[in-house]
Amino acid sequence: MRLYITTAIFITFFIINAFSQDLSGVWHGIAKTPDNKEITFVFLFEKNENIYTTTMAVPTYNVEGIKPKSTSLIEGKLIIDASDLGMKYEGVWNETKNLFEGNYTEGNIKLVLNLKIGNPTIAKIVRSQEPVKPYPYYEEDVTFNNAKADVSLSGTFTRPTKKGKYPVVILISGSGRHDRNGSAATHRPFLVLSDYLTRNNIAVLRYDDRGFGESTGDFNKATTADFAQDVLSAIDYLKTRSDIDTKKIGLIGHSEGGIIAPLTANQTDDVAFAVILAGTGIQGNEVALMQTKTMRPFPVADEVAFEQNVRKSHDIILSNKNSDEIRSELLAHNTTFLTPILKALGASDANISKFIINETESSLKPWTRYFLGYNPSHEIEKLQIPVLSLNGSKDQQVDATINQDAIRAALIKGKNENYKVLELENINHMFQECKTGSIKEYKDIEQTMSPVVLEIISNWIVEVTK
Repeated sequence: MRLYITTAIFITFFIINAFSQDLSGVWHGIAKTPDNKEITFVFLFEKNENIYTTTMAVPTYNVEGIKPKSTSLIEGKLIIDASDLGMKYEGVWNETKNLFEGNYTEGNIKLVLNLKIGNPTIAKIVRSQEPVKPYPYYEEDVTFNNAKADVSLSGTFTRPTKKGKYPVVILISGSGRHDRNGSAATHRPFLVLSDYLTRNNIAVLRYDDRGFGESTGDFNKATTADFAQDVLSAIDYLKTRSDIDTKKIGLIGHSEGGIIAPLTANQTDDVAFAVILAGTGIQGNEVALMQTKTMRPFPVADEVAFEQNVRKSHDIILSNKNSDEIRSELLAHNTTFLTPILKALGASDANISKFIINETESSLKPWTRYFLGYNPSHEIEKLQIPVLSLNGSKDQQVDATINQDAIRAALIKGKNENYKVLELENINHMFQECKTGSIKEYKDIEQTMSPVVLEIISNWIVEVTK
């Protein structure tokens, strides 16, 4: 069930007396990041036969529908366990203040988060490019299954209102958990892209990532290859529809989605074209190294030594040793490598130890190990369908020049006869027109997706599906 935050206000004195027996209702809290930015969290607790279920939203980032695997309230201690998604909340009831005092943990980040009953006051950000209902086209909520993984995927299908058989695209999100709208930094780019394409006679299927929103499954155990299987299931579903031209099914992948698209296309004859947005063309460990250096929020004394240590970490992770040996070796290396850096930043010994353990465990997750060893150029080289590859010149997460050179080289090597590779000026990773390309800038830009980019994608699809 999606989380729709009710506007009802609960009576405080009632909750104080009753919460120990029944936590049910909407609670919220505001956490501050180390750089003093506020993040609003909302939890909807529901009780069924003494078992609580929780639905979580983060309105600050337009994220909703997160479903922790368990919730417990014992003697005033609240634990919301979403460890399968890399998150956890622990709080203790403060009767004087009438709230839970606790901490929210996600990966290596721990934030103080106190929860109180009721709904937050949120100034809704309305982006000018987002469509407003009623839409001038047909929209349908759909569900399809990846039977192999026992995953049910929920999404939205749109097409022009007029009956007929339409070319269709499947939108594939980037790394991290995303809903069907690709919600990030208070923007919903997949909603905007879907709306634009549908208005231009192209049907669209977009869906919540597995284990997120209304889709089932364990996101935390999945790899890029698993996500490709989800896309194949989406293709199978589309082939059952009478309003789709099954010879004109295409894929549009953003960021990690841009490497999932070729991987998917090479496993079926049903993909007619592919659009790669901010995709990579070099092996994952090289991408990770570049991002570690360019997006690192702290200085280092020796850049050469830093790079060598990152590479050594990757070599350990990708080795063929058994998991216990890899974990032990990686922990030892991270301790030697990261301790001096963290000490220089003023971290305590306890926090350093905790950070290094979390970093080690995160690096050994299935997704990380797969991504570091995966070279998308091998799959891009096999593509014999029309390909459009777009990157922004100011993308700070995926270097346009290095990756487009690799993508272009792979297409040429594979003798693909219908491709277009474009670097777009003053465009960031989100395909917004920008000044710096910094991640911090995404939220502050009113534009969700450049009209120029939308037009390029739409015109190209219309051309290749004639």
